[in-house]
Amino acid sequence: MSKRLFDLFFAGTGLILLAPLWLLVAFWIKYDSPGPVFFRQERVGRFGTLFRIFKFRTMCLDAEAKGRQLTVGEDPRITRSGAFLRKYKLDELPQLLNVVKGEMSLVGPRPEVPRYVSLYPEEMRDVVLSVQPGITDYASIEYKDENAILGQAADPDRAYIEEIMPVKLGYYARYVSERSLWVDLKLILSTLLAIAGKR
Repeated sequence: MSKRLFDLFFAGTGLILLAPLWLLVAFWIKYDSPGPVFFRQERVGRFGTLFRIFKFRTMCLDAEAKGRQLTVGEDPRITRSGAFLRKYKLDELPQLLNVVKGEMSLVGPRPEVPRYVSLYPEEMRDVVLSVQPGITDYASIEYKDENAILGQAADPDRAYIEEIMPVKLGYYARYVSERSLWVDLKLILSTLLAIAGKR
């Protein structure tokens, strides 16, 4: 089975099976705070192509205009429903739509905003952007509590750029060199176990 067929099969199945959960989440978001159900943001995809990522909205309306692009610690912009969705990574579920559209894969380097991609070393940028970005990967598992880590930094943006991003790039390059359907299956399982561990 090719990676694209693998993605389409599991993303399509997920969209169908999780439809009732999506409806419940959508109603909760609308009830909890004014604004749209989905949050969309420009990210950098394969070969530098820009696309708009789907997420369930977890922050107040116009959150990006009220603060940094990074989410740090107990960010006051996060809504009550958003805190729960983020904790269990449910806000990432709409990215199954990006997978079906062919903009993302289930597993691959996490897509970044253009600002941070512009800071990647050139050779590393070519490697990372040579594959489709994904919903999860090694770095997503390692940094599942990234917001809390950044919340302890005196300068979160600098800490992300100088400390976290270089490590993430190493994980992205590792995935590119090791990628296979078997690796994808292991990473999906590891991600589910990591999320379950939060309970």
